[in-house]
Amino acid sequence: MAIKNRYEFVMLFDVENGNPNGDPDAGNSPRVDAETGYGYVTDVCLKRKIRNYVELCKAGEAGYNILIKPDKALNTKFSEAYQAEGLKRKQRGKNTEDVKKACAYMCRNYFDVRVFGAVMSTGDDPCGIVRGPVQINFARSLSPVNIEDITITRQARTTEERTETGDTEMGKKSVIPYALYRGEGYISAAQANKATDMTEEDVELLWTAITNMFEHDHSAARGKMCMRKLYVFKHESVLGNCPSHILFDKIMVTQKEDAPPRKFDDYEIYIDRQMPSGVKLIEKL
Repeated sequence: MAIKNRYEFVMLFDVENGNPNGDPDAGNSPRVDAETGYGYVTDVCLKRKIRNYVELCKAGEAGYNILIKPDKALNTKFSEAYQAEGLKRKQRGKNTEDVKKACAYMCRNYFDVRVFGAVMSTGDDPCGIVRGPVQINFARSLSPVNIEDITITRQARTTEERTETGDTEMGKKSVIPYALYRGEGYISAAQANKATDMTEEDVELLWTAITNMFEHDHSAARGKMCMRKLYVFKHESVLGNCPSHILFDKIMVTQKEDAPPRKFDDYEIYIDRQMPSGVKLIEKL
């Protein structure tokens, strides 16, 4: 069923003794704004976890394949769309109607293309470019973060040469003792109906994936990560009834004390429940 409502949403999630999103440019240390000391998690990281959950719970179901994952080259998947639709191959996009048909195939069969969009304009069999109806901002911590570099002992060495200096060696692990992050996102019903045919069923699956994105993503590096709150603003119309920033300002999170936060209860959440006309607040979590 086509989407009839615009949405915005606010996510609150936290990390305890872990690295929520490593920065390859900083030795995979947790990402931090150098000017303010606030931590952040990229949109790419969050979308990866959503993709992983959908692939896990919808494995093998038609229409819920995942495009962005390390299994095949993207151009190979684009060529498969041409084969499935019986289109002439290796035209490099000269036939625009074939490109549109291939693009429609990708939207029907790949959940992340319908939801997040994709650049599929490469190779001999391009499928065009789709701007996704769901967009997610970088998540930012509610307080400055303290990154601790913890020295660990490695009990197993990788080569015979390295064992000559001993059975163990030292390593390093970068963690944040605690941080609460806030992320915000948007669902454009107009863009969904125009470009990808994202459905209401896809929207409900997205809420489920966001709620559970950390439950099957635990690792020693990420520590304890939890989705604490998910607030959804639902508009009565396709184009929306209120600017998004006004709605985001309805959710206010403040730190209770000046001491470094170490748990979720160290923050207070205030919600202005007086919604603009035509907007409904839904607490999913």
